[in-house]
Amino acid sequence: MEITHKYDDIIMLPHHVSETRAHMPMLDRAAQFSPFAALTGYDAAVAETARLTDQKPELDDTQKERISEQLFTLQARLSEQPEAAVIYFVPDEKKAGGAYKTASGRIRKIDEHAQALIFADGTEIPFDSIFQIESEVLRMMENEG
Repeated sequence: MEITHKYDDIIMLPHHVSETRAHMPMLDRAAQFSPFAALTGYDAAVAETARLTDQKPELDDTQKERISEQLFTLQARLSEQPEAAVIYFVPDEKKAGGAYKTASGRIRKIDEHAQALIFADGTEIPFDSIFQIESEVLRMMENEG
């Protein structure tokens, strides 16, 4: 007794190739079976809501004074092109809070008018965003004092 299946009569036929239509690329074939996104932008909105931000630190007067003294020291030594690493806070453009970033390199200018520290590569950091400054020049000054 031979077992027959519903499509036995066509299963071994060659695959049809249209003479009038181009073959569809595999990527496009897969796309036609992808789920329909009824809410455009929903996934992006969920991802944005889930993205975490840090809160801007509120420095006390002692910390503010220390940073001010460090900037003054670096300003006095600008002719030596001091190198520094600065941790600073960048506010987020889309939601409350922001992120800590670190910039490092040679300091080109400490602009009191613009209230910003400027690195040789052009990176500008507002004084009120600075959280911490590390520099060999500052360590040497602290060791002397």
